Amino acid sequence: MNTFTSPSVFRSVCWVGALSLLVRLWIGYSFPITGDEAYFYWWGRYPDWGYYDHPPMAGWWIALMLQLFGDSTFAIRMPAIVLPLALGASLWWGFSAIDRDKTAWAILLLWLTPIHWLNALITTDTPLIFWSVLSVCALARAESASTSTRGTVVLYIVSGLCLGLAFLSKYFAVLIGLAYSVYFLSERRDRFGLFMVLVVAALPGPVINLLWNMDHGWANIMFNVFNRNQDASFTWLNPALYVLTWAYLLTPAVAWVAWRQRAALAVGLRQQPLLKMVIAVPVVFFALIAVKKVVGLHWLLNFYPFVFVALAFALPVQHIKTCAKGLALFLGLHLVVLAGLYSSQLSDWQNTSFYAKVVRSYRTEALLKQVTSPDTVLMTTSYTPAAIYGQTLKRYVPVFGTGSHHARQDDLVVDFSAFNGKTIRILVSEAPNLNAYAPFFNSVSQWPIHQDGATFYVVEGQQFNAQAYKERVLHDVMASYHQIPSWLPMTGCPICVHYCQQVRCAPVGTSP
Repeated sequence: MNTFTSPSVFRSVCWVGALSLLVRLWIGYSFPITGDEAYFYWWGRYPDWGYYDHPPMAGWWIALMLQLFGDSTFAIRMPAIVLPLALGASLWWGFSAIDRDKTAWAILLLWLTPIHWLNALITTDTPLIFWSVLSVCALARAESASTSTRGTVVLYIVSGLCLGLAFLSKYFAVLIGLAYSVYFLSERRDRFGLFMVLVVAALPGPVINLLWNMDHGWANIMFNVFNRNQDASFTWLNPALYVLTWAYLLTPAVAWVAWRQRAALAVGLRQQPLLKMVIAVPVVFFALIAVKKVVGLHWLLNFYPFVFVALAFALPVQHIKTCAKGLALFLGLHLVVLAGLYSSQLSDWQNTSFYAKVVRSYRTEALLKQVTSPDTVLMTTSYTPAAIYGQTLKRYVPVFGTGSHHARQDDLVVDFSAFNGKTIRILVSEAPNLNAYAPFFNSVSQWPIHQDGATFYVVEGQQFNAQAYKERVLHDVMASYHQIPSWLPMTGCPICVHYCQQVRCAPVGTSP
């Protein structure tokens, strides 16, 4: 069906797209930078082929935004701000040839979700979502062709290239590749050769990531496979949270309609086997993961748009309209809350347990003026404040101490021996125990500072002892986060070079 039969839905798409863009622009301009964004900001300042936590795509996008629009929080958020529009255009390109009206309904449903009105923050999920959706849409166009032409082959190549770029964004792209594998093996074995073309086109992404990991102590693997999963354990709460996450993402009204119309939805998915696999494979995978880990809401977003495509294609128009009304109501509640937050004053949050974090985000520059000094090195004890302070100062702020398993880019870029003999100021939000800092300095002192009613503390240590830090802190860091399996080949390892001046350190035991 290639004619418009419902002009009103297209007008609705245009209005919703425009209004949601205005909301995202306002949030992107007015909301202070978050810890994750400030952390990724440094990826953009120093582009590389990879970073400790994830592959490099978010850093590449931020680097481009900084070049095009200048060094500002708003600039680095531009990809997230325009992402929903790009997703809508991709869905139209991929599915409108099948049914223009249904595709327009799918875009409308997607754009009515609260997350696509309110999320203006750049993360590693931003490029993952874009490249994943574009890959599936290219494949959908290719699969809609009854015969294999040169143009069809190009679409398979485009789908593969986008899948490789998605892999260079975040490892969850593997689930799209797995869905493709199941699809071609079960539904389109006649086009398995074209699937191989897609696979070959996608390979540069994994190869780049593999080579970078070999040269950086397998940082991505150590984080994503080992370090972040040490606390994984079974609890009934995790599967329940997984179900609730889907209920929130779909919204209660849409989830209810989908359940009531599950028979029609099943029929529709059988008629669209690619959609079925792109949705079912990740849903089942994360259901298995939810047995032991909390599945983050953002983990689901690179295939989430296709749920609305499936709904729009499977359900009669009256049920789609019900979904749209339910989404609009749910969105309205979110916008009311947003308006309430923006009408509040900083002082309104003073009695909350997180007030210091609010001040840290909204009064960063004023706070740092009380702490920074040309003859001292500023540090903090965790990555969130370090990243925020560094982004404000436009100079890198290291993390002092062992930190957590998250965001350990410091391990790759900071050589603490360079600070030997220097005066270090460590800004923290809770009263410090000076005994914990004393072993690393000739003398330590501390004093409180106040900003907008919040109290912070400065620990100043003079004559930093890099050797003591290596023996007491870096030793624990190596033991906890960088015990690289011997069977993994390595061509380089920055943290190993910092610690033992070799590409691979001997296993770290109880003593350095």
